[in-house]
Amino acid sequence: MAKKKKKFQETTIENYYDLKLDKIDELVAALKDESPAEKTEISYNVAEITGDDRAKNRNKEFDPYKVDKFSRIPAWVKALFIKFWFAGCACYFVMFGLKIDDLDKLVILGAVLGLIVDVLVNPLFRFMESDKKEYNAFMMFPFRFKAFWTFFTNLIYYIVVIICVNYCYVGLNNLINLISGTQNELKVGVEPLLFGVFAVIIDMIFIGIKDGIVILIKKRKNSKKEEGTLNV
Repeated sequence: MAKKKKKFQETTIENYYDLKLDKIDELVAALKDESPAEKTEISYNVAEITGDDRAKNRNKEFDPYKVDKFSRIPAWVKALFIKFWFAGCACYFVMFGLKIDDLDKLVILGAVLGLIVDVLVNPLFRFMESDKKEYNAFMMFPFRFKAFWTFFTNLIYYIVVIICVNYCYVGLNNLINLISGTQNELKVGVEPLLFGVFAVIIDMIFIGIKDGIVILIKKRKNSKKEEGTLNV
């Protein structure tokens, strides 16, 4: 009885995996008989896809593989423009909106810019980045938004950046006075555009120094690991 049952299981398994050759022949014959005129092409027309009659007048086709124009802009151009734009906005609202002492304005402006960078700019960079992390080179503290300690470090860091920007204005005015032969005259005042340029330059200088230090530390650690493996 057991032998009969085993034989039945083997025959059912063989039948299960048996190829239906007649069905394959029918499918091949059907594909050969289909004329080119009968073949249906995929439509990318917006009106046909969405069923919206208002889209018929637009005469546009939807391409799912089309790359948008914004993604063609290099990452460094977008990063520098975003940093410049927010720095200029912070300058406009703080420097021209508050009637307080100049030193207090610098401290408040640095704190506001640090807050903007931590809450808006860095999360925006994280949103736009790919798996290559191309925007890390434009952040002083390239950590996730949930790292709350970066909030306070960004405040302190950008206060230092704004103080350096102030010295840029002082040095530029002294240079102009030296060339023109005048003394203690304010030739260039604070305004959002030049302020944004100075802020981006100082910020990228500090970020470059930080990145250089990090690279040197990593190279030193790798060299020590290689020395350790050779000694073993």
